[in-house]
Amino acid sequence: MPDLPPRPTAPTHRVPRVLSGQKAIVTGANSGIGRAVALAFGQAGADVVVNYVVGDPSADEVVQTIRAEGGRAYAHKADVSNEDQVEAMFKRMIDEFGTVDILVANAGLQRDAAFPEMTLAQWNTVIGVNLTGQFLCARAAVREFLRRGVVPAVSNAAGKIVCMSSVHQAIPWSGHANYAASKGGIKMLMESLAQEMAPHRIRVNSIAPGAIRTPINTAAWQTPAAYERLMTLVPYRRIGEPIDIARAAVWLASDDADYVVGTTLFVDGGMMLFPGFATGG
Repeated sequence: MPDLPPRPTAPTHRVPRVLSGQKAIVTGANSGIGRAVALAFGQAGADVVVNYVVGDPSADEVVQTIRAEGGRAYAHKADVSNEDQVEAMFKRMIDEFGTVDILVANAGLQRDAAFPEMTLAQWNTVIGVNLTGQFLCARAAVREFLRRGVVPAVSNAAGKIVCMSSVHQAIPWSGHANYAASKGGIKMLMESLAQEMAPHRIRVNSIAPGAIRTPINTAAWQTPAAYERLMTLVPYRRIGEPIDIARAAVWLASDDADYVVGTTLFVDGGMMLFPGFATGG
């Protein structure tokens, strides 16, 4: 059996400092995609709140890495599905950083089960974190964006929200009904919020990752056989890395994407091309 293909060599250039002076909060930022986004935002010049719910040492490591490179950051433990904890998290951010310019609503989880065996607790946990959590965080961010308005010296927009979705906002996923439903809900939440907030110069968009090398999906890529099966779904023939998503998030949050509103950016190596039909089905 062949060895796993090596990870692609990371480019030597740093993330451009297109977020200088901005205050960002990234939920679920102590591992996986959220960690990569928080670190990239720090490199891009933003002050970063590193939200997490478990894993104090890993959250502290992200903070220390940002600080070591000259950025400002702190970790805040909060369950995004809990309204009081979300409100307290944003209040602290405004007290410490003065405002909020960017929200990356990334926190998410899976509780997989065949549909007849799926419990209400499994359903509610996934919907609560993945969908309700994005609502609560976006509401808190929008309230601050509306209060402060546009500050031209900082950004062309009054605020930016990047919702972390998934290719499963569009692709059904047997055995993962709660997760797919949460991501479909994120799509309509994002689009409805973008429509409502655009006149206030608040930009709301989503990123929909495909197969990304993170702890949440280790079983899908950790062995050569699993990796080869996964590649039948990815025309580009490599798994995505968290930095692939992080760079997309930096761009969406920057003024380089100032006319991008209500869009889902698929970062998936072509998974949405439905490669099973490449030979005619």
